[in-house]
Amino acid sequence: MVRRAWEWWRGQRILVDFAFMLPLLGISLLMIPQITGPSPLGEPAPGMPTPPNEWACLALTLMLCLPLALRRRWPRGVFAFVALVSFVQWLVGIQALPANLAVLVAMYTMAAELSLRWAVAAWAVVELGALLEVLREVDSRDWDAHRDMFLSWSFFVAAWWILGVYIRTRRAYYSSVEERAERAERERDTQVQIAMAAERARIARELHDVVAHNVSVMVVQADGASFAIETDVERARRALETIGDTGRHALAEMRRLLGVLREDDDAGSYAPQPGVEQLADLVEQIRSAGLPLEFEVAGVPLELSEGRQLTVFRVVQEALTNTLKHGGPRASAQVRLHYGDDALEVRVTDDGRGAAAPGDGAGHGLVGMRERVAVYGGSVRAGPRPGGGYEVVALIPVREETRV
Repeated sequence: MVRRAWEWWRGQRILVDFAFMLPLLGISLLMIPQITGPSPLGEPAPGMPTPPNEWACLALTLMLCLPLALRRRWPRGVFAFVALVSFVQWLVGIQALPANLAVLVAMYTMAAELSLRWAVAAWAVVELGALLEVLREVDSRDWDAHRDMFLSWSFFVAAWWILGVYIRTRRAYYSSVEERAERAERERDTQVQIAMAAERARIARELHDVVAHNVSVMVVQADGASFAIETDVERARRALETIGDTGRHALAEMRRLLGVLREDDDAGSYAPQPGVEQLADLVEQIRSAGLPLEFEVAGVPLELSEGRQLTVFRVVQEALTNTLKHGGPRASAQVRLHYGDDALEVRVTDDGRGAAAPGDGAGHGLVGMRERVAVYGGSVRAGPRPGGGYEVVALIPVREETRV
């Protein structure tokens, strides 16, 4: 409860600045009677500032203090206004008031909120104002005293200015620390997802091997049973039993491996595998991760089997993941699908580090790509580009081949 109230309070910038302005306004109002009352020294000397009347002092105090409630909303405007009011006050010969400290507060805000150029400009304006105020009171007999006064004011102004610059520098440092922490957290999550994807790819390859082996056994046994069913019933019966046992074994293996693949999967147990149509979502996901990316499709799109579509998706995903890992902070990438008469060419290029990218020796992405594409009789070529960057080109046949 207290934390939420504090967070709400910090978000009300105008209200907070108004609260911090109230002490200066209160002190300035309390000192008005002392400033406007009769001086114990009598009338001021010629050329010296005259004490203002009560209404003029009240107006100046309000004009100098009230804008401070907006100092962080419009720091330049507030500083310019209070500096202009102080300059007009100096021109008409009215002595300095406690409310003139508002100029220092506005200068501090400029130094804490804006760039160093604006901070230096604000400091120069305040120093000029202090010099003008001192010069108005100088005569030939007490220049040394006024010089010491000017140096004291200069030191006081510099202290406020340095405090503002320090606050701005500290905020920038904490902001960069938070940004690095968020980036490290995102990279850690990405590494976890990459590791999970690699493990699932390995399990998927195992599933392919299990299914391919068992289905091959079942096909051979079914062929044998069909030939022997009329001449050797016992042999046909054993073949059918073998088919049943092999099928149950294959189903058990598939359930086990698919259970691992679907563990903690938010997409659900019956979510379809991604294909070519999901490449647009993948491209947007990679763009949101900070990688500039172009996506292009050339040729007439062909009807592809679900397995081929999954292979295309995984090749693009793995290539873009490698770009994110090794391309560098300023890399950009391009994904191009070219539909030919007999094959689909998938080309993923980037302009990152290329051959200069450090390898961690733990990746098997290219191996997985080649295995996936080789299932359909295709090929994968991957390596650094001559002009810099990296390129992955996969050629996937689109016509089914009958294998004996």
